[in-house]
Amino acid sequence: MADRKSRRARPRRRNGFIEILNGLLSLIVLGMLAVGGVLVYGAAQFYGDGPLAEGTVFRVEQGSGLGSISERLENQGLITNRFIFQLGGRALDKQANVKAGDFNIPAGASMADILTEITEGRPIRYAVTLPEGVTSWDVIQRLNDDSNLTGSISSLPAEGSILPGSYDYTPGDTRESVLEKMQKAMAETVAEVWEKRQPDLPIATPEELVILASIVEKETGLASERPQVAAVFVNRLKVPMRLQSDPTIIYGITKGQSTLGRGLRRSEIEATTPYNTYQIDGLPPTPIANPGRESLEAVANPDDHAYLYFVAKGPVPSDGHVFAESYDEHQRNVARWREIEAQAAAEAEREAQAAREALEAAEAAEAEDQGTASEPAAESQ
Repeated sequence: MADRKSRRARPRRRNGFIEILNGLLSLIVLGMLAVGGVLVYGAAQFYGDGPLAEGTVFRVEQGSGLGSISERLENQGLITNRFIFQLGGRALDKQANVKAGDFNIPAGASMADILTEITEGRPIRYAVTLPEGVTSWDVIQRLNDDSNLTGSISSLPAEGSILPGSYDYTPGDTRESVLEKMQKAMAETVAEVWEKRQPDLPIATPEELVILASIVEKETGLASERPQVAAVFVNRLKVPMRLQSDPTIIYGITKGQSTLGRGLRRSEIEATTPYNTYQIDGLPPTPIANPGRESLEAVANPDDHAYLYFVAKGPVPSDGHVFAESYDEHQRNVARWREIEAQAAAEAEREAQAAREALEAAEAAEAEDQGTASEPAAESQ
């Protein structure tokens, strides 16, 4: 009898174990379903349309991580849940790819779209662009006028120490750091150009190279003429002859902080100053501007010709110059230039007079119309 009871009890123990196992399996399944539901919800939030109604610009500060970025995105209304964004970034292994800068975020951008933009996209480009021949004073004004830069520049940089060009920066960078890039670029360029110069140049140092290149830069607005103009000054230094460059006199007057706005006076041409190359031998004491690479290269490797003179070919800088080897030939070129200058002045005066007459005629017609309109209507008989 006892054996029978024992045999009957055993199946019950097996059934209890199975029940516990089934319960555990059920819990696991329910847990997997719950986790799956969370994952599905998270994925829907991560890849679904975002709350942004209008496109905007989002700034990623240098050194920012996903945690701080996700918090700012949520606070600014670009995403709905910072934790989903952060987890999504870590799941996709993007945390190390975040770029600094400003990014365009379109309306309705998903979290995935925003993450792709700040890790794979191209930040909005911010740059300071300097034209060739700009003065150091003007460079500082341009840096100070850029509100995306921070800090101040303690002193005016040396003339000729800055390489013209375009310099990218990230908003929040200091003005001093951008200036350092410009000066580093100039130092490297001058060293490279000086290394490849012609061996028989009448300039002894890289500093003299920059001085003469700055004069070439200010003397011609035509890029193709730089080697020719450079050769004229090199030939004069070899003779030797004075450079007789008007831009040097102007720099001595303005110090590069303004334009002269008029022609040079005779008294200014006859005055003996460190920058008056009509009165001094050789080069002025400093550059008169910041020359570009092409002017530096033109001085380091000027054209091979015997010209000693040049004068403007036409009334605008893009017309270039005509060159001469002898003073007599130069005088003939100057006489032709004066004729062209007189013709241009006469034409400008004719155009101005025509404009004045047109305005006078229009005003007269308007006055007559107003007078006619103000006359009382004739009474009917």
